[in-house]
Amino acid sequence: MAFWWPIIVLTFAYAICRFLLMLIPLNVPSIDVDASDVLDDASRTQENSFIYIPPRGRTQQADRKVQCYEPATMKYLGYFPALTPAEVEERVEQARKAQKIWAKSSFKQRRRFLRILLKYIIEHQKLICEVSSRDTGKTMVDASLGEIMTTCEKITWLLSEGERWLKPEYRSRGRSMLHKISKVEFHPLGVIGAIVSWNYPFHNIFNPMLAAIFSGNSVVIKVSEHASWSGCFYFRIIQAALAAVGAPENLVEVITGFAETGEALVSSVDKIIFVGSPGVGKMIMRNAAETLIPVTLELGGKDAFIVCEDVDIPHVAQIAVRAALQSSGQNCAGAERFYIHKDIYTSFVNQVAKIVKSVSAGPPLAGRYDMGAICLQEHSDKLQNLVDDAVDKGAEIIARGSFGHLDEDEEVVKLANDSRYGLGCAVFSGSQWRAKEIASQIHCGVAAVNDFASTYMCQSLPFGGVKDSGFGRFAGVEGLRACCLVKSVVEDRWWPYIKTKIPKPIQYPVAENGFEFQESLVEALYGLNIWDRLRALVNVLKIISDQNSVAGRMKND
Repeated sequence: MAFWWPIIVLTFAYAICRFLLMLIPLNVPSIDVDASDVLDDASRTQENSFIYIPPRGRTQQADRKVQCYEPATMKYLGYFPALTPAEVEERVEQARKAQKIWAKSSFKQRRRFLRILLKYIIEHQKLICEVSSRDTGKTMVDASLGEIMTTCEKITWLLSEGERWLKPEYRSRGRSMLHKISKVEFHPLGVIGAIVSWNYPFHNIFNPMLAAIFSGNSVVIKVSEHASWSGCFYFRIIQAALAAVGAPENLVEVITGFAETGEALVSSVDKIIFVGSPGVGKMIMRNAAETLIPVTLELGGKDAFIVCEDVDIPHVAQIAVRAALQSSGQNCAGAERFYIHKDIYTSFVNQVAKIVKSVSAGPPLAGRYDMGAICLQEHSDKLQNLVDDAVDKGAEIIARGSFGHLDEDEEVVKLANDSRYGLGCAVFSGSQWRAKEIASQIHCGVAAVNDFASTYMCQSLPFGGVKDSGFGRFAGVEGLRACCLVKSVVEDRWWPYIKTKIPKPIQYPVAENGFEFQESLVEALYGLNIWDRLRALVNVLKIISDQNSVAGRMKND
């Protein structure tokens, strides 16, 4: 006890000091971001105060303008320029110059940037959510869950662990390199390009930006033509925070446009991150192949939501409705295929129907509504076609929802895997072991056991899918390091006292017994039997000794 007592006291004192340090508020400066033009309806000019009717059957690309409107009310918001390839290349070149400066920045400066952003986000949650709501039609609660919480979680994780995972990582040296130090270094790639979707305009900008900037890169983000209005406002927040830490100008760029703009970005950067559809993802891969840059694709999914017969039905029903209706169902990892055990099928569906019937839908900022609008006008027809197709194949419509029932666990695994997508799944059972066993057999990138979407809120975990859901990962250690040039480095452990020297038998010109030496060396290092290895080592030393003797005689002669 006399030995352990000082250790216990020191540990307790350390914990007390850490707690007291937590009570000291950090000196984080505030930033000012002009938001007068995104919330003040009275300040709108007559030109942009009308109801906007998006054109059908033709692209806006020819107009060189990205027209913006509120999908919930169709009120016109304004327009932004569709950048030409030359303009995109110019923005990338400016970002490249800024990155060379930022690459030398300290982790202390990068963390300060994150803290400034975090402070602004927490203090301006309502503003950020209202802007997202106006541009995409989602409710304030949906915006808080998908935009604010996810982004704050990512910033907090980077502040806590980011530097640790970007420092050199030392690896084992193996048997032949015992005199060496082996490590992996993580260097910035340069300019990261990101083409992001419209469903979560705030988080989809901040997600790649945070990882890119913290790892020493610059980033150019093409926002969706369906969320350019909000994206350009969120860009102001980033610019103000960068300026507050003395970062170089043009370190982050947000660009607007259509397919031509995105293609030019892919051709100009050092890595591309894409969030969108499989069809566009394949086009991006083809373009990226021209310059052989790394690609991360997150292409959505058709996630399975599996409910076994031994669950708490009211509890899981609430999660099921949230999984389906979050952001009006416009969710990368939303639940889209429900498999309910036959023994509880009727009671579960009735419970879900009761909840769904209580859901109110309408313009999210015009009153208290549970669900907002579909962001894209053309998606309404597509959704109706999907519902009709499901009914034709045997689905039953219960209060605007469709469900399938199952008998055995093996059957549900087969059905869940019968999809060209593989992003995520959620499995519910009263037996956690059973739920884990089912989830482990689903061919997908993320799995939630007795929960939904919890994997994304653990920002230490990578996020991404397989099959038509894409490949590569963002978030977590893997996503952070995916923004880096991963470099293997080997150096001498005891330099300059012990150096690598080529043994004489294999020095040029190679000796007659050079191969015999190599055979013995291989067995001495990797032989399965200790006695065989010792015998081989003796032979290695004998060959070297004989070679040195021959060399000595030749020198004397």
